[in-house]
Amino acid sequence: MDASLVLLVIAVIALVVGVAGCVLPALPGAPLCFAGLVLLKFTDWASVSTAALVIWGVLTLVVSLADYFVPMLGTKKFGGGRYGQWGCVAGSVAGIFLFPPLGILIGPFVGAVVGELIDGKPLENAIKAGFGSFVGFLTGMLMKLLVCLGMTIYFLYALIF
Repeated sequence: MDASLVLLVIAVIALVVGVAGCVLPALPGAPLCFAGLVLLKFTDWASVSTAALVIWGVLTLVVSLADYFVPMLGTKKFGGGRYGQWGCVAGSVAGIFLFPPLGILIGPFVGAVVGELIDGKPLENAIKAGFGSFVGFLTGMLMKLLVCLGMTIYFLYALIF
C-alpha cells in the first residue's frame, strides 16, 4: 500500500475522532483535527500550506487553552468569586480523573459551588456560579467545535481543489 494513502487514511481518522472529541470529553478534539491536517500536508493527495498550518495551530492552541479558562470566566460572569473560579478549575481536574467521562461536565459545576460555599456565599449564589461554569464549559465546547469544523472544511477543500 502506498505510504501517502496510509497517511491520508490516518489523517481522516484523526479528523473524524477529533470532531467527535469536541463533544466527548475524553478526547482532545482540536489537537487531533490539527494532527489530521499536518498528516495531510505530507501526502500526495492535497496541498496544505505552511501558513495555513501555523494559523490552524495557533487556533488549536487558543481553543485548547480556553477550554480550561472559559468555565472560570462563566463562573465569574454569573457572580462567582475567586473561590468559585478556582473551585471550578479544581473540579475540572478532579472530574477528569475521578469520574471520567462525565466528570468533566459535573466537576466544574460542583467545584464552583463548593468554592463559593467555602467562601461563605449563600447556596443560591453558589449554584448560580456553578451554572455559570457549566455555561462556560458549553461555550468552550462550541469554540472547539467551530475550530474543528473549520479544519474539516479546510481539509476537504484541500483534497478537492
